[in-house]
Amino acid sequence: MATVLTDSGNGALAGFRHVLHGFALLREPGVRIYVILPLLINIVLFVAALAGLGSALDYAVERYLASWPEWLQSIIWFLFAALAAIVVFFTFSIVANIVASPFNGLLAEAVERHLRPELGAMHFSWKALLSDVARTLVAELRKLLYIALRALPLLLLSLVPVLNAAAPALWLLFGAWMLGLEYLDCPLGNHGKVFPRVLEEMRARRRMTLGFGFTMTLVTVIPVVNFLAMPLGVAAATSLYCTHIARD
Repeated sequence: MATVLTDSGNGALAGFRHVLHGFALLREPGVRIYVILPLLINIVLFVAALAGLGSALDYAVERYLASWPEWLQSIIWFLFAALAAIVVFFTFSIVANIVASPFNGLLAEAVERHLRPELGAMHFSWKALLSDVARTLVAELRKLLYIALRALPLLLLSLVPVLNAAAPALWLLFGAWMLGLEYLDCPLGNHGKVFPRVLEEMRARRRMTLGFGFTMTLVTVIPVVNFLAMPLGVAAATSLYCTHIARD
């Protein structure tokens, strides 16, 4: 039986440990049933994102670089693929979380009740799910505006020669922070702590949030494992919440 992790500080390693804990949580009997729908949504959107990225890159090479030496085409394709992959995976995570946000809230509640037995068993209710749709969608749209206002300068930087050499690292840092925001919003939102209150909790645990976000970014780019990224992120964020936030 998975239990709440001991509080080992707010460092980046703590964020990593909660992601590992999330794998164990997904296998728990009372949690597994709430993993199915987020998992299916994740798979469908992920496959669509990969197909779109591959088609776009192939078209760009054929359209604009056909007369260039093949070796140079390969180098440019690789550089653009690396940058595009970061942007696409980041965007994919946002879209997937918006679509699955009501189900992610249920998954977060199931994980929390598993980790905190004093809350009692959870019983699925379509009425409760539907009543939560409006709240979760409004919260997701507010987060989307926050993300867009900060992603636009990064996108412009990515187009500036020389300066764009730093773009992949900056996108990685930004993406890690945004993944922390996306997933921590699930358990916090269940307790009425919606955006921008989620940002306050993240800033109070900045290193742990980034450690969590970087680990989830790595999970997102590992083939096959990335299909579990969304439910894993919700479970791991709930573990982090129960250990470091709920008991404060």
